[in-house]
This record gives sequence, C-alpha cells and structure tokens, in this order.
Amino acid sequence: MTFAGRHVLITGAGRDTGRKLALAFAAGGAHVLATARSLAAAEETAALIHAAGGTATPAVLDLADPASIEQLPVDRLDILVNSGARYLDDVASPADIADTIAVAATGTVLLTERLLPLLRASSRPDIVNLISAAGETGQHRSEAHAAFYAAKHAQSGYAEILSGRLRLEGIRVISLFPPDFVQDGPREPGATLTADSVVDCVLFATDLPRDCFIRAFHFEQLAPRP
Repeated sequence: MTFAGRHVLITGAGRDTGRKLALAFAAGGAHVLATARSLAAAEETAALIHAAGGTATPAVLDLADPASIEQLPVDRLDILVNSGARYLDDVASPADIADTIAVAATGTVLLTERLLPLLRASSRPDIVNLISAAGETGQHRSEAHAAFYAAKHAQSGYAEILSGRLRLEGIRVISLFPPDFVQDGPREPGATLTADSVVDCVLFATDLPRDCFIRAFHFEQLAPRP
C-alpha cells in the first residue's frame, strides 16, 4: 500500500488506535497531521513518525471546543480519519456525558464540515469514521455507558447521510463498526479484535482504486465459548 503524496488528518492521534493509524499512514508515505487534545501527545506521535523516517505535523485539536476546530491549521487534505472519541464507562458524571457526546457527535460533524472544501479540492478524497458497534441499530455489544451509544448513533447517522450526498462528488465516506477491541493481542481465530486489525481495514479501504468503494465494515460478534 502506498499513500505517497497524500495528506492525512487523524483525530485522537495522541494515543492508542489514533497513534497506530498515524504511524501506519506515515509508513505508507503519507504526510500526517497528527492531532490530539494535548500538544505533548501530538508531538510524541509526530516524533515517532519522524524517527521511523516519515513526515508529520503535530497540532492541538479539542473536538469538544468549536473554536479549537475552527483554529486548526490545515490547508491541504486528502484523507480525514475521524478516530477521536471518548469511551465512556457505565458509571459517568454529567460532565463526562456532555464531553463524550460533544467530541464524538458535535465535534466530528463540525470538523468534517469545516474540511469539506479541502476534500473537494483533492483528487482522492476519503472520510473515514471509526464509529463502533455501539452505533449499529439494535446492537448491544458494548458495555459502554448509554451516552456513548447515543454519541455513536449520532456519528453513524451523519456518516450515512453524508456518504450518499458526497459519493456523487467522488468523496468516499467509509465507516467502521468494531465491537470493543484491545490495543494489542493475538490476531488469530477466536481472539478478541485488535486495533492493528482495525487499522489494516482503514488502510485497505483508503488504498482501493476509486471505482471500488467499501462503505462500511461490520464485524462479526464472537460466539460465547462453551
């Protein structure tokens, strides 16, 4: 897979899956705009990319703050990866609930809307949304707080409408609905889904020729062990 010459913005790139995505795109030759709420976290991701021979720019982005979204410095974009979201456990404060919905729902929408003109100017534009099985209708596959489900359903609904409208413009909107997964672990039958496998799905979908379009990845539920 090669992403040489492509500019990729990744939200939540300061840790975990977002950082893995940033490293993977950079390894494929992309220039990565690695965003995180903390500048230190974004700089750490960029430093890892530079150490591996890639190129990256760190930037602060707080998806819960419309001003932060508006002030984000970006002048070229080919791939937007909406991976920044806050997982919310079953016990949460009102502030936690408000922040979770603001980041995954409102923040994702505001950032995507702001960046659409740049994507329209690209010859290979993609929008990737790391949603969750919590955003699938009728699924109860996550132990997360109900507010996390609400945020992910909002994100899913936005992605669905956007996909139909932007496809005519040549912009692919690709959504992933993984169950709760682990950052590291064995990648074999019967094992829990890993972040590395999720990252591979993203790379595969965005590297496809423009006449091929995978709109959504839905992951099979592990059957309970006897």
